[in-house]
Amino acid sequence: MNTRVLVTLSLFVGIGAVLHVVIPSFGMKPDMTLTMMFLGILLFPKAKYVLLLGLSTGFISALTTTFPSGQIPNIIDKPFTAFLFFGTYLVVRRFSSKFTTSALTFIGTLVSGTIFLGSALFLFGLPEGFGFMALFVAVVIPSAIVNTILLTVLYPIVLTIGKRSNLVTTT
Repeated sequence: MNTRVLVTLSLFVGIGAVLHVVIPSFGMKPDMTLTMMFLGILLFPKAKYVLLLGLSTGFISALTTTFPSGQIPNIIDKPFTAFLFFGTYLVVRRFSSKFTTSALTFIGTLVSGTIFLGSALFLFGLPEGFGFMALFVAVVIPSAIVNTILLTVLYPIVLTIGKRSNLVTTT
């Protein structure tokens, strides 16, 4: 594994964790670690990096979650989401555009939220008074919108910086 890539990916995970902790919750809290994981996958689309990103993001998200009993669902959710995002990206990357990246992020966040809420429901049950659909509509969909906007803004900037520093060679 390339040390420069590993350092970059660890910075993405760390930045995502800091953003996840710092961003205030207004009834919902978008998962910034997920956004940074998607960014890492888009910049370094190799299975070994995706596995590393999925596992590390899952554990960091588990440490920073505010969802009751959300630790194990985060550890389950992130690696699955990482590989589903990666597989979908490999299929559609020849149509690379800002829209494709945005659509992948939106769908990836919906998938992540579904896996997270489903595993939380199955393993521990959801918080009292909240159903799966209520949490999906109130938290996952707004998070998908926020993550999509954030990645749509960040991806071209980080890609340009990565190309200028000879860190990123793929598009």
